[in-house]
Amino acid sequence: MAKVIGVRFKAGGKVYYFDPGTFEIERDDYVVVETSRGTECGEVCQGIHEVPQAGLVGALKPVLRLADDVDLRRMRQNREDEQKAFAICEERIAKHKLEMKLVDVEYAFDRSKILFYFTADGRIDFRELVKDLAGVFRTRIELRQIGVRDESKMLGGLGICGQPFCCSRFLTDFQPVSIKMAKLQGLSLNPTKISGACGRLMCCLAYEQPAYEYLTGITPGVTSYVRTPDGDGTVCEANVISGQIKVRLDNAPEMPKTYHRDQVVILRAATKKAGKRKPQSSARSQQQKPAAKQAEKPAEKPATQPAPAAEKGQNPPQKAAEGEGAKTGSRRRRRGRRGGGKKSGGTGAQS
Repeated sequence: MAKVIGVRFKAGGKVYYFDPGTFEIERDDYVVVETSRGTECGEVCQGIHEVPQAGLVGALKPVLRLADDVDLRRMRQNREDEQKAFAICEERIAKHKLEMKLVDVEYAFDRSKILFYFTADGRIDFRELVKDLAGVFRTRIELRQIGVRDESKMLGGLGICGQPFCCSRFLTDFQPVSIKMAKLQGLSLNPTKISGACGRLMCCLAYEQPAYEYLTGITPGVTSYVRTPDGDGTVCEANVISGQIKVRLDNAPEMPKTYHRDQVVILRAATKKAGKRKPQSSARSQQQKPAAKQAEKPAEKPATQPAPAAEKGQNPPQKAAEGEGAKTGSRRRRRGRRGGGKKSGGTGAQS
């Protein structure tokens, strides 16, 4: 186990682990740490705690010091200058007629460089823009292209549920979202209903999926046969979130009753392919068809045998012998006709 603290550098950003060392650090404190981008000042969102060594990626970097008033003033000054840099960069983008949208600007804590985040449909040649910005700010300029989901995370806003974006509040990483999740949760497959402000599938579909899988497993599905306090019946409607199900009782099918899933016992679970199954009568008839065809084939063989052999009580010859006998018989008949004419003629001459 290793002692770590969780530090976040932007609101709603990813949490990084650092080694607290001998410092007494509490939550909501500000610390100065060394990162891959240089020296940064961040907010402690997780106090000192222990995590397994297997959960750490690489070696932990130590905390340089607790942030003092000078560090906090510099951080606030950087935030003010970022707004000015944003306006200047937008003006330069319009001047160079570049098809790109500026999203955010970030100053390094030591002001060694400025990062400009933008979105674009394709690749952008911004070399002239970088030269222009470097001449204005007299520092290192870095332009970074991001996706539409990162744009929504940085800008924030309200979703269709009326709550602030999940990605800008508490989601630190983006998870893959599929249309299969929307189907399992019983949502409409209308793109406007299951897409967020970024135009992608809503992030809540991914992190709510485990809960829906669990509730679906313990809730009787539609067409399930259950036992209720009022008798047995078939489930005609189910709400996995509230656990309320409507059952059409066998003794009163015209008036379905509502029960909680804890009040019923599943006698026969619903099958996914119940509606696609064919009737048993048609399935049996299809199984009987090949058997009937096989039964007809042996009956056809005696009909192909020659009738004289069956009448005389002789054993039916094989096909090969049958063909050879037909050929030899025809040859003998031809020879006999020819030979008989010669013999008859010869006999008359000798007599």
